[in-house]
Amino acid sequence: MKRTNNSILLLLFIIGLTLFISCSRKMISWTSISEIPSPKDNPISDEKVALGRKLFFDKRLSLNKTVSCATCHVPEYAFTDRLTTSTGIEGRKTERNSPSLLNSAFLKTAMFDAHLATLEVQVIVPIQEHTEMGSNMKELINKLRSIPEYQEAAKRIFNRDFDAYVLTRSISAFERTLLSLNSRFDQFVNGNKSALTQDEKAGWKLFSEKLYCIQCHPAPFFTTFEAANNGLYKNYEQLDDKGRFRIFLDSNDIGKFKIPSLRNIELTYPYMHDGSLKNIDDVINHYKKGGQKNNLQASMIQPFELSNKEQQQLKSFLFSLTDTSYMSTFKFR
Repeated sequence: MKRTNNSILLLLFIIGLTLFISCSRKMISWTSISEIPSPKDNPISDEKVALGRKLFFDKRLSLNKTVSCATCHVPEYAFTDRLTTSTGIEGRKTERNSPSLLNSAFLKTAMFDAHLATLEVQVIVPIQEHTEMGSNMKELINKLRSIPEYQEAAKRIFNRDFDAYVLTRSISAFERTLLSLNSRFDQFVNGNKSALTQDEKAGWKLFSEKLYCIQCHPAPFFTTFEAANNGLYKNYEQLDDKGRFRIFLDSNDIGKFKIPSLRNIELTYPYMHDGSLKNIDDVINHYKKGGQKNNLQASMIQPFELSNKEQQQLKSFLFSLTDTSYMSTFKFR
């Protein structure tokens, strides 16, 4: 058993070193909006993004004109809302914590259940969801089409009347421009060795070599974009939200939620799909004890030990992933 554990640790070290070297070669960046990844049927343009930005902040998209996309995705909070679970129209509470939209251009799937293939499809969900914006799409489209600014933009950009296609393509185009890839960690791996402190460098070594963090949170995006059971609860049978199970009714999916990116984790508290862990120490302590030993939790989640100093170093590294340069890229308000 000891030999097996040593082999696993060696493998993790090699993976971490490979990721570090790979990430060190070039920081991910773009010189123009046209270089941001986008689907062939929805190429990004300045006009499309500008329309999507207006719609993103427009409370008229909700049934009673009190909630916009930005209500649950606040730019200053890395496009989260810092609530345990979000609040929609008429004070209705959602089941889940609001995830960050930053770097969503790279998502393989959308939503915590990791089941929607595109951002274009995802946009429709909160707009129609009873606990969020509560709109009827047919009625909403008629309302937005009657607004001259939106109807004229739809004709100019898409050569069609304002409809659900225009709505979803514009907002998703805007969301794809929300990039946060210039943290001090990025600067460090791009050659600026003074960008991180000694404690932050030590924390990165713990993260990438000693612990199993990179199995779910590899650089550069610090997520695999996949759903997993992290053992947050011992028994999900008593909970209303059983994760990805509710989509496909596969019992192996009980407790599985999409792995979030750790980028800007300093800003996106509280944590987990239900906002049940209030701070970084709570998160680290959850994994230190090996989760709640749910019978379906990912096998790599095993107990580990960290000294107080090591825990502080790990936190320091995680905070080095903060990058709010996106705030100066666009006028959000």
